[in-house]
Amino acid sequence: MSGSGRRGRKRRGKPADSHPDERWMASYMDMVTVLMCMFIVLYAMSTVDQDKFVKLRDSFATGYGQVQVGKVDTASGIVVPPKDVGKKGALSKSPYDLAVAEVNKLSALQETMRKRLDEKGLSANVAFQIDQRGLSVKLVGSQSFFQPDSPALSDRATEVLNVIGPVLVASGLEVSVEGHAANAITNYPSVWELSAERAVGVVRYLVEHRKMPEGKIGAIGYGSSRSVNDNSTEALRELNRRVDIVVLSNQPDQVRALIPDALKARTASS
Repeated sequence: MSGSGRRGRKRRGKPADSHPDERWMASYMDMVTVLMCMFIVLYAMSTVDQDKFVKLRDSFATGYGQVQVGKVDTASGIVVPPKDVGKKGALSKSPYDLAVAEVNKLSALQETMRKRLDEKGLSANVAFQIDQRGLSVKLVGSQSFFQPDSPALSDRATEVLNVIGPVLVASGLEVSVEGHAANAITNYPSVWELSAERAVGVVRYLVEHRKMPEGKIGAIGYGSSRSVNDNSTEALRELNRRVDIVVLSNQPDQVRALIPDALKARTASS
């Protein structure tokens, strides 16, 4: 009797401590955080600077050249050609800065060739000119570089090409070899053919003996159409008998148009 009473009293005593499941709070806090972020984003979107947005839109339209915005936008600098999109530094410099860099590069090529020719004693009748096309190496005087009234290269011509050929190849730039002739009677069928075959002879030598890539070089014959003087004397005619090896600049038109100005500034500062 007394034992059952004690057991009953124990059952009617103070209940044991309970631990309710509170995992729902984690989900609740996550939901509150997400809602707060959403309201922050909504607030940010509601305060868009319309003027800046329009400028950005017009700038993209100009850069990609796909949309006529109907007004002058705020885009400045140079529009990058499709072939240069993604190249490092494509938008980091102004057109004039790029022209200055191009002049420096072409001048370095010129000085390398000139120094090597000087070391070999081959500088005579070789002239250099930098312009918006690139760097021209002029082999002036047919008697120095070709047989009379013939496209055959002289020994001096091959020596010069052996010196400048590796520099041309290392530049990685395209090269145009342009033949010119004097407007005078020749034993060759025409001055057009003579100038063209002399240019082709230079191209063949550079490709076959100096490993110039075929896709990087071409030949043009101008005959006497681009004479530098009036052919009135034999000395002047000899100046018109030349082959120009033009290292072509690979910069956009906007940059190449500024090369003469950049060259003047370089000359004035030196």
